[in-house]
Amino acid sequence: MPKNEDEWKKKLTPQQYKVLREKGTEMAFTGKLLHEDRDGMFRCAACGNALFASDAKFDSGTGWPSFDQALPGAVEHVRDDSHGMTRVEVVCANCKSHLGHVFDDGPTPTGKRYCLNSVCLGFDATKDVG
Repeated sequence: MPKNEDEWKKKLTPQQYKVLREKGTEMAFTGKLLHEDRDGMFRCAACGNALFASDAKFDSGTGWPSFDQALPGAVEHVRDDSHGMTRVEVVCANCKSHLGHVFDDGPTPTGKRYCLNSVCLGFDATKDVG
């Protein structure tokens, strides 16, 4: 795993670096994983840490991949007072890269909506056996 920002810049695409390391946001409805509906695992694009199982994903209509729960210990929540509001930032527990934000307006029993940038995620589809 990279140890400094120059190493991160070499590892990540410019868009990934802007979002993951500089806390940017991709445009709504543009992410490659927005409509991903196969079984599998969503991982941190920076370090590969497993973050969300596919069965936690739902269509929030917001334009970003949304999940109702993270894998235990996979993410950390950080108070974010930027842009004149208070939100809860979601970062990878392993590499501390920015993933998105979590809100308490989710439609499932967890009440959570992890609103993430596709560019921050990798996806490994579960392979059919047999």
